[in-house]
Parts: sequence; C-alpha cells; structure tokens
Amino acid sequence: MVAYVQGKLDRLVEKMISRKFLAWLTCTGLTYAGAVDSEGWVIVTGIYIGTQAAIDGIAKLKGLT
Repeated sequence: MVAYVQGKLDRLVEKMISRKFLAWLTCTGLTYAGAVDSEGWVIVTGIYIGTQAAIDGIAKLKGLT
C-alpha cells in the first residue's frame, strides 16, 4: 500500500515539476530571444508557478489528488 501511494506521489510531483520547468524554460527562451524583458519574465513565471501551487493546494484539500 505504501509503495502504491508513493508511486502515485512520485508521478504527481514529476508531472508538476515538468510543467513548471516548461513554463520557466519557455519564458527564459523568449527572454533570450528578446520577446520578453526581465520584468515580464518574473511576472509570467511567478504568476504561473503561484497559480499552479494554489490549484494544487485546492485540489489536495478537496481530495482530488
């Protein structure tokens, strides 16, 4: 039972990290290309990561994860 829960938790963490990393990587690439300035980079990545953390927290409270 513990291994099952741990496996599900590992997949969830892996999925969330990859989405957050993808958002960071995309915004970093756009900054490097000159499409986004450093202030925009902070805003976009901060909003995405913060919003995703709030959604994860709500889902956890409701028992969806």
